[in-house]
Amino acid sequence: MGARLEDLVSGAMVRGLVTGVPVRIVGVRWSGSAVLDVSYRTADGSTGNRLVYRDDEPSLEMVESGQAWSFESDGSLFRLAAEARRLRLAHLFDPYLAVSTSSVDPLPHQITAVYEAMLPQQPLRFLLADDPGAGKTIMAGLLIRELQIRSDLRRCLIVAPGALVEQWQQEMKDKFGLGFDILTRESAAAAANPFQESDLLLARLDMLSRDERLQGQLLATDWDLIVFDEAHRLSARLQLGEVHRTKRRVLAERARHLTRHFLLLTATPHNGKEEDFQLFLSLLDPDLFEGHQRTAAELAEPTPETGGLIRRLMKESLVKLDGSPLFPARHAHMVE
Repeated sequence: MGARLEDLVSGAMVRGLVTGVPVRIVGVRWSGSAVLDVSYRTADGSTGNRLVYRDDEPSLEMVESGQAWSFESDGSLFRLAAEARRLRLAHLFDPYLAVSTSSVDPLPHQITAVYEAMLPQQPLRFLLADDPGAGKTIMAGLLIRELQIRSDLRRCLIVAPGALVEQWQQEMKDKFGLGFDILTRESAAAAANPFQESDLLLARLDMLSRDERLQGQLLATDWDLIVFDEAHRLSARLQLGEVHRTKRRVLAERARHLTRHFLLLTATPHNGKEEDFQLFLSLLDPDLFEGHQRTAAELAEPTPETGGLIRRLMKESLVKLDGSPLFPARHAHMVE
């Protein structure tokens, strides 16, 4: 038996007013004794109105849903949902949340690199080229963790020289709680596409650059962030007006189109040849290097045109939290 028009009161849950879904009544107005003007709200928050007649009563059904707000559910589940929501919004109240949730005490230059130079760029195309010992792995880990917290990163690929992938894996696990898998010959052979098996993946640079089959599988995937460590190995040379690319360089050019964020790490970005340096930087933005060449100062200084593509600090600029030098002063001695 259907519901009567008199049962349609504010707060009631009714099935039959909208096809297929129950709605909650938010207001009613009678027109005589046989017609009711009903205002309702659906589960997704949208509202509507409908005239309901006595002839519609057989198609209406009251839904037994209890009170609109009750305390009958499992309290532990509510607490879990509330905690998940709190963590999702935590970065709005703690702008350095990745620092707070990681096992690192970052130095001032590491904070500025992540939170002032890289995070504001959306999407990110960046070369982090601080001197050796600056902790570029830590800066990359902070960036990855912060992007995760802000729901801007689910899939991340780090490409590093073969001897460094285990070190990367250990650093990410111990300092940031990030469980990166390492792409091996065995894991590549066991999966239809190994790049779809893990959201956090480490790959060896030469293994990937020399295997066209693996690159074909990589091209079938997409990522939120791709990081190239020791990026000076992604070289290209200009000879007689023609660009000569290595296999590593070709890999990087292919990979940059698969990701929203693209980060290069190296302590030696410049080999002394300005033409090669400009070619190297074209990995970040090929269009920017058409026409006149940009100087390192132009690229490091954020402008509407460049956005700030490079951050390079020398050892003399690196300090501890108390302001003391991180490294001892370097002195050149002339030998007669």
